[in-house]
Amino acid sequence: MATYDPRSFRAASFHDATPRFADGSDSPRDYLERCLAVIAQREPTVRAWVVLNEAGARAAADESTARWKAGRPLSPIDGMPIGIKDLLETRDMPTQMGCEAYRGNFPKRDNAAVWALRRAGAVVLGKTVTTELGGAHPGPTTNPFDQSRTPGGSSSGSAAAIAAGMVPATLGTQVGGSVIRPAAYCGNVALKPSQGGINRGERQATSMSTTGVHAGSIEDMWQVAFEITKRAGGDPGRPGLVGPPTPPEARRPMVLGVMETEGWAALDEASKAAFEQVVARLRTAGVTVLRRDDHPMLEAFERALVGTQAMTSAITGWENHWLFRNIVAQNPDGISARSKAVLAMAEKMTPEDYRLRLIEREALRARHAALAPVVDALIAPACPGPAPLWAGDVVGQPLKPRPTGDAVFNTPSSGIGAPAVTVPLASVGGMPFGIQVMAQVQMDAQATAIARWMLGAIEPVVA
Repeated sequence: MATYDPRSFRAASFHDATPRFADGSDSPRDYLERCLAVIAQREPTVRAWVVLNEAGARAAADESTARWKAGRPLSPIDGMPIGIKDLLETRDMPTQMGCEAYRGNFPKRDNAAVWALRRAGAVVLGKTVTTELGGAHPGPTTNPFDQSRTPGGSSSGSAAAIAAGMVPATLGTQVGGSVIRPAAYCGNVALKPSQGGINRGERQATSMSTTGVHAGSIEDMWQVAFEITKRAGGDPGRPGLVGPPTPPEARRPMVLGVMETEGWAALDEASKAAFEQVVARLRTAGVTVLRRDDHPMLEAFERALVGTQAMTSAITGWENHWLFRNIVAQNPDGISARSKAVLAMAEKMTPEDYRLRLIEREALRARHAALAPVVDALIAPACPGPAPLWAGDVVGQPLKPRPTGDAVFNTPSSGIGAPAVTVPLASVGGMPFGIQVMAQVQMDAQATAIARWMLGAIEPVVA
């Protein structure tokens, strides 16, 4: 077990290697080989990958090396090794979605974001482990800092690959908390964009699914998201990621609001104390930090958050149950008991139940929009304490409802469709404990700029 210390931990980064590509002292091929060496060393324990395409990656890295040598890189991420969550299609690797029913599924086509990455010169190295169908049933991945703990879900492999130093960036997806929470458990930065900010390609079935980016640095995080959107845009009917072509400059906020959510009361004392230390350091740095008792609009927003987790779960369950129903009908043994339980809950809903949940969601979005004149952004824990222990289900005992952790601090950004950035600013008991910055819809650059400032200006907390 490796103790995590946010003051000294450094994940792999790519942006600081490109000047050496330009002067010839390093190359994308050599960079890739270093990544593969780390994977060979750590993958037997971490188990972040479903499949690697080493031959294809080496060929792509050689092409990138030639472009850098000629002074004609396709983009700032030309040559970047990157992992793709195994919910997103890739033309050269299977897409099995962590589900037995999809074992061997190989559509041989690229998701829109994957297509865009290739056009930008990125090296698509492999598929990272997802929970079953992006839901609650875990895959084999372990937390790189303690193999007895979960890395989070559903983007478990994507987060763990970053924390283990295997690659500088990966793609994940989030419906409830599947980008922000795994990053928080693994000590990564991550961007869950405004809803539809990154084109989901074939994955348009649910109204809250969002493609996001895990990375070892804020610079790589933004650049990957930008380069995808520059080429593939956002979801149909959405403007896509809005912001500059290079990572937003660090920006000190004037006013931040604390978002407690329903999870605050259950947050353990050590994690709560660590978060309060971050708040205190923000105030020392000249930022006004408001709590729910300080402003009636924040109090109204917190009241609106009550029930958000149930609301978002119901919406997603209803939207997914057509897919789940068909899987069970075609392959009843190809899906877990957990996913079947989700289907059973959704089958009890009616169209009217769904409409009511959508009305609740719109009311929450209105309450959040009303905060725009009050705070520059909201901050909150990105996870309910350190990653929980997970040894697997016990035969004969009830299934644990949330084996990859609780999304209670993440469902607000998912339900609202607001951008959120995980900031690795704390550790509790030697494990990562992330903080999140959540901004108004389409203010992804502002959330990133504030997160970048926090990483540079706020001394991390070790509790």
